[in-house]
Amino acid sequence: MTTAASEKQRVINLAFTGASGAQYGLRLLQCLVAANCRVHVMISKAAQVVIATETDLKLPGNTTAMQEALASYAGARPGQVLVFGREDWFAPPASGSGEKAPLVICPCSTGTLSALATGASNNLIERAGDVALKERRQLILVPREAPFSEVHLENMLRLTRMGAVIMPASPGFYHRPNSVSDLVDFIVARLLDHLGLPQDLMPRWGEERAKAKQPD
Repeated sequence: MTTAASEKQRVINLAFTGASGAQYGLRLLQCLVAANCRVHVMISKAAQVVIATETDLKLPGNTTAMQEALASYAGARPGQVLVFGREDWFAPPASGSGEKAPLVICPCSTGTLSALATGASNNLIERAGDVALKERRQLILVPREAPFSEVHLENMLRLTRMGAVIMPASPGFYHRPNSVSDLVDFIVARLLDHLGLPQDLMPRWGEERAKAKQPD
């Protein structure tokens, strides 16, 4: 018999900001939908430009139309992907009394890093990050920049000390990637692991070695 707790759909807050690396966030969205999560999406103006530049996905400016486009892209069921506007202060991520959920900002611009490190709340994404920090909720930030300045590094250190996880979009190569998609999946797999969600995008380190040591 299934319980109400097991039937409850897990909620993940996902924000896109104006750093390069839109593919990471879009792939994560697909995987969250496939894992039966409900995803609350927030997209900055700069992120819309980056998505249009780096992918074939052209998002409309209207929030309702954007929601339909992302739901279609991710293969979501009706109501599974919800998009909230940049100043929608009544959205669940905007308050500590809203639904408790992790927040992943992927990609995370260095401007957003700065805003979160200094407690700015000029838009919904910044407010959602501020809420995650003050409520001690899971906050994962995926910066994509090179090189990092002293300011960037200081902001990342400050946020790490506050409890955030900084996961730069720096894929490894030990799984011998054959495509850009393999590189994207490397980071997305790590994000899913941190969120406690199952993933089969890539094997975990040591799995093959452990299997080889199992008795026949």
